[in-house]
Amino acid sequence: MFKIVLLMLCYTDLLDYHSTVDEEKTEDLTQSCSEKSRGLPQTSHSTEQSVFSSECVRVDTSDQLDTAKDCKQSDTPCDDQVRVVTGKHTCHVCCKKFTYSWYLKQHLCIHTGVYPFTCEVCKKKFNNLSNLKRHMRIHTGERPFTCEVCKTKFKHSSSLKEHMLIHTGERPFSCKVCNKKFRMSFLLKCHMRIHTGERPFSCKVCNKKFRMSFLLKCHMRIHTGERPFTCEVCKTKFKHSSGLKYHMLIHTGERPFICKVCGLTFTCSYNLKSHMRVHTGERPFTCEVCKAKFKHSSNLKYHMRIHTGERRFTCEVCGETFTRSSKLKCHVRIHTGERPFTCEHCKTKFKHLSNLKDHMLIHTGERPFSCKVCNKKFTQSSALKSHMRIHL
Repeated sequence: MFKIVLLMLCYTDLLDYHSTVDEEKTEDLTQSCSEKSRGLPQTSHSTEQSVFSSECVRVDTSDQLDTAKDCKQSDTPCDDQVRVVTGKHTCHVCCKKFTYSWYLKQHLCIHTGVYPFTCEVCKKKFNNLSNLKRHMRIHTGERPFTCEVCKTKFKHSSSLKEHMLIHTGERPFSCKVCNKKFRMSFLLKCHMRIHTGERPFSCKVCNKKFRMSFLLKCHMRIHTGERPFTCEVCKTKFKHSSGLKYHMLIHTGERPFICKVCGLTFTCSYNLKSHMRVHTGERPFTCEVCKAKFKHSSNLKYHMRIHTGERRFTCEVCGETFTRSSKLKCHVRIHTGERPFTCEHCKTKFKHLSNLKDHMLIHTGERPFSCKVCNKKFTQSSALKSHMRIHL
């Protein structure tokens, strides 16, 4: 009897030993698998789906779209472990952190190149369904977001939010250098490049650099000759949408910008701003060589060619060179005999607009140039200049 009891005890110890060994092997195997799973995301060889493992993060990038039910059922032990232990979801490729696991899932598309959502119209691919839905509004023309103030419609809620700042006057983004305020953060970011001198966008043709990508895009049309904006009335083409917008005012006759001093009207705010310098005498553009001041940046640009000697516009008939294209255009009329400016009263034709303006004073009787000594009035500045020699 004693031998039987002793034998049973030995057998029980043997079972306990094997159980302990099996548990240790299982633990070692689990640890080994965990260590092997670390590193770059690994792809399974399954043709049905592609699964990426990064420690406890498991991301399914199969072509099958996730539903709301799928998302709710995706709380696997791995997901729970990530939330409890780390509190954040980290990309194991670039170490970028995310608040939610599905943000990480979308982000991994950048590294894997797998974009499961495809536009059926243009075949463009997206990493999430919401981006595809927003994109589809380009094709459908849908504008579901409406401004309650002016009823303007927008494709995206973010665009409406930015638009509302026009009505509220709010400019929440402020430059720390000059305190200038902006409605949008990207405008502040672009503005800061004025202070830093940064011009990150470079033309591959002429190496000219720009602060903003859209300025580079517009500049490239100089080299390509592209004019994508067409007037529906006269079919004139323009490089920029703003050029078409101002051109349309010619057809409508609208001149919405009015000078408060003299009542002169303009088609665009820039022209009004430039005109105001006639009244204020402001000359904000200064030549760094001779310190000459100018009302307009274009005048300074042309003036600089005096110092550089640049005369980039050449007459194909006689070879004479000019600093401005407008001067070349006027010069060519000598060879062609063209007189495009006609007086509506007597039908006299002129080569230059300035000559027509001077001529019109004969019909109106206006004498805008007055001698400050004897108050005699003249129709042309050159006549006044000749008259002033009498008083010398």
